Amino acid sequence: MSDEDDADRFTALFRRYHARILAYALRRTEEGHAEDVVAETFTAAWRHIGRLPDDPLPWLYRTAHNCLANQRRTVRRQVRLAGRVAGHLAAGHLEVPDHATGVVEDVQLRAALAELAPRDRETLLLLSWEGLDHRSAAYVTGCSVTAFKVRAHRARKRLTALLDAADTTPVRSAAAPAAVRTQRSEESR
Repeated sequence: MSDEDDADRFTALFRRYHARILAYALRRTEEGHAEDVVAETFTAAWRHIGRLPDDPLPWLYRTAHNCLANQRRTVRRQVRLAGRVAGHLAAGHLEVPDHATGVVEDVQLRAALAELAPRDRETLLLLSWEGLDHRSAAYVTGCSVTAFKVRAHRARKRLTALLDAADTTPVRSAAAPAAVRTQRSEESR
């Protein structure tokens, strides 16, 4: 292929998939970071334009997934460094929020998704929100199709259990854990 053919293929690829990759990234990180992920993803696509599969969407999702993982590691390193410089490291600052669940309108579903392990959540999101089949989603996550199907089945069971538990559990206030700690400390005196 000539350089002109590569440029035409890349242009078509970018126009066709840019919005989907941006939406994928926006559901997982904030806007500024999402744009960086998209830029890195399409930069990698340009570098590998001659070797992209016939259906490049799973490859693009996997590349974006890896960029997000790199980004999370960078953020964690920066937080740890800032903590050392400041002389303390607050445990709550290491978590990078998952903005994907913020678009879910149902409060119980959003809460249940947030309680899932990141791997289970990503499994369900690739299938439902990204619309990938098991084969493509397995490629994105770097596992076999069989392993991904098992992972999806278990993630669905865990989500169902969390939703069932939410139906029977009353909503607790944020102050409840502090009140329980105070009561326990008073009882131990």
